[in-house]
Amino acid sequence: MNILMPQLGETVAEGKITKWFKAAGDAVQPGDNLFEIETDKVSMEVPATEAGVLSEIRVAEGEVAPVGAVVGVIGNAAGSAGAQARSARAQPAASSAASVPASISADSPVSFVTKLDPFFEVRTPARNFGPARLSGGVTITPLARRLASERGIDLSRLRGSGPRGRITARDVENAPRMAPGERLAPMAQEPTADQVKSLYDPSSYEEVPLDGMRRTIATRLAQAQRTIPHFHLSTDIAIDRLKQLREDANAGAPRDRDSNPAFKLSLNDFIIRAFALALQRVPAANAVWAGDRILRFRRSDIGVAVALDGGLITPVIRSAETKSVSLISMEMKQLAARARDKKLKPEEYQGGAAAISNLGMHGVREFAAIINPPHATILAIGAARRQAVEKEDGGVAFTSMLTATLSCDHRVIDGALGAELLAAFRDYVENPVSALV
Repeated sequence: MNILMPQLGETVAEGKITKWFKAAGDAVQPGDNLFEIETDKVSMEVPATEAGVLSEIRVAEGEVAPVGAVVGVIGNAAGSAGAQARSARAQPAASSAASVPASISADSPVSFVTKLDPFFEVRTPARNFGPARLSGGVTITPLARRLASERGIDLSRLRGSGPRGRITARDVENAPRMAPGERLAPMAQEPTADQVKSLYDPSSYEEVPLDGMRRTIATRLAQAQRTIPHFHLSTDIAIDRLKQLREDANAGAPRDRDSNPAFKLSLNDFIIRAFALALQRVPAANAVWAGDRILRFRRSDIGVAVALDGGLITPVIRSAETKSVSLISMEMKQLAARARDKKLKPEEYQGGAAAISNLGMHGVREFAAIINPPHATILAIGAARRQAVEKEDGGVAFTSMLTATLSCDHRVIDGALGAELLAAFRDYVENPVSALV
């Protein structure tokens, strides 16, 4: 039985094996840990699901393999294991159960992969199955490839509207046609490492190789900035009442025998709750773009950016509109701790329609964040500050203010809808008692 590099999320393309718990020739039982893997987001131990003998290790400790690659082989006996290993070498590894490896064209014989469980596979012959890929890793549906060939359209010039940039028949049908003899203008290419290095004295810098997390962040955010039509809305919010409510709540928290409080709430905990309620008040904004449709959600699942060494991740607070601020605070602390230890499960950081990024603790007054696909909004929170404001009687008073900037995907949210959502959020923050009932 082939052991595959498991898929730990839609955007995870590869994993590194950091440790093998079994050696070649060792007997394994269901539930025995085989190896430990680390991706750009998580680390986890992979257990065996069947009994047998680990006959071969294909990917050694410290090596990286793509999702779906065969990393080892388990057999019931030496003879069957050896035969299976020889058979497996003659077949290319599949990247997933629903895609074709980048090295295989749409017209090449491929293997249809049947998943028996998350880590093992059986292959049966097939032809012309699944989408092909361009050299840049963008998938193309078979119908889109056929239409492009019939119409003389260069697929490398198209920007896909399907999941993860997949080029569909709709993209080909909407592509402008070239006049006879017309040539495509060359696309602007990102400079290579050698081209950038040639601009500097070699003694003036050191090279820092990209790890999996930084590579994924670079790819996803470049894609987001390129494919999502962003617009930004900002507002100043008075937070005196919120600060006082937080102080009162923390002062009144139950304490144990050692006088340790049961919770310690942060402003960000209230902000998560307020944004979740704002999405419920403005349900049309609680949505994401899904290629040829919009998905609107009943729950407010809020992603919250957590800074890590060399990157960040956005674990998701599910149904935040139904949870108390103290429960949100507890969940957020647990998620942040697991994120920093790379112990998050995929279901803890995938999904959601909106996110929050708070840089106030770093003294940043205001900023506009890049939307994290597939989200349609991200709320950027700046630092609190004392500011002079005019009172109703014409006098001047100082109050605590912060600036919130909402980045919106214009395909899902128009300006007026974004403004309505931001106003609802401001209302809950400035009148925080309403967010507790």
